[in-house]
Parts: sequence; structure tokens; C-alpha cells
Amino acid sequence: MKEEQVILVNQNDEPIGVMPKMEAHEKALLHRAFSVFVFNDKGELMLQQRAAEKYHSPNLWTNTCCSHQREGENNIEAGKRRLKEEMGFDCELKEVFSFIYKAPFDNGLTEHELDHVMVGYFSGEPDINPEEVASYKWMPLEDIKADIEHHQELYTAWFKIIFNEYYQRLVSS
Repeated sequence: MKEEQVILVNQNDEPIGVMPKMEAHEKALLHRAFSVFVFNDKGELMLQQRAAEKYHSPNLWTNTCCSHQREGENNIEAGKRRLKEEMGFDCELKEVFSFIYKAPFDNGLTEHELDHVMVGYFSGEPDINPEEVASYKWMPLEDIKADIEHHQELYTAWFKIIFNEYYQRLVSS
């Protein structure tokens, strides 16, 4: 199987090329990504626990799903595709903001992403893909914030950054 490609972008989210995902993470090059936050009718966020077999951040908790857009795919299409692949359900998504972050890992990889954050609503049970996801849970935002403060080692590096950005924007709006 051909390695997944990421879309390299400049600070204005203008594509400047494509590169294999691992190479982009090894070289810490800015590339396009997305993060999906799905809420239920109680206002709780669905978190996923990454599968134990993931090449980095295994077994850590993170947002509902996240990944990289493919060439020719818009942000919403990409979010819906990956939500179905990882969590096994569809819902409408709305992009709420984008921002750039950089998160280096102990294994030499670096997430340097222009991240498009999307929100959706779903109150059913997901049909998780065990190759991607070990488990899931619903949590109120305040509980997530408190848990990250006390148990940051349980969460992915990017989720802590993205959640803080989302939370700050929510509080200031």
C-alpha cells in the first residue's frame, strides 16, 4: 500500500507540494490537517483512545478524530471520511477555526500542522475501528480541562494544544 501523502502548505494555507506523511513529520514541515470534535445532545465531547498499535501516542486519549486532507479533498469531506473510518458514523460537520501548531515527540517526529478544527453533533453509539481506536467516552468540556491539568500524560500532545485553543475561543466568544 502506498504511504499516505500530506499537503504541504505555507502560513496562508496555500498548497506548496505533497510529501509522504512520515517524511513530513520527520522534517517538521508545515502541512494541512484537521481535527474533529463531536458533541452529543448533553454537550459532552466524544474522546477516542488511540489503539495500542498506533506508531505514536498509542493508548492516549484524544479528540473524536483527526487526520490529514488528501489532494482534491476539502476539509469537510476529509473530516467526514476519517470520522467514518475511525468511529464508524456520519454526521454533519462545520469548520469553526484553523490555526498553526507545532508539537515535537520523543520518537523524533514532529506535528507541524495548519489544523482545521471542525465540530459535529451525534448522540448514538459509534462503531469503532479497532485498528485505529481502543475505546471512546463522552466527557463535559470542564471535566476534560480539569483532567488534562491533573493527568496530562493520558492525552495526546496535539489534543492538549487543540483543546486549549478550542476552549479559549469558546470562553472568549
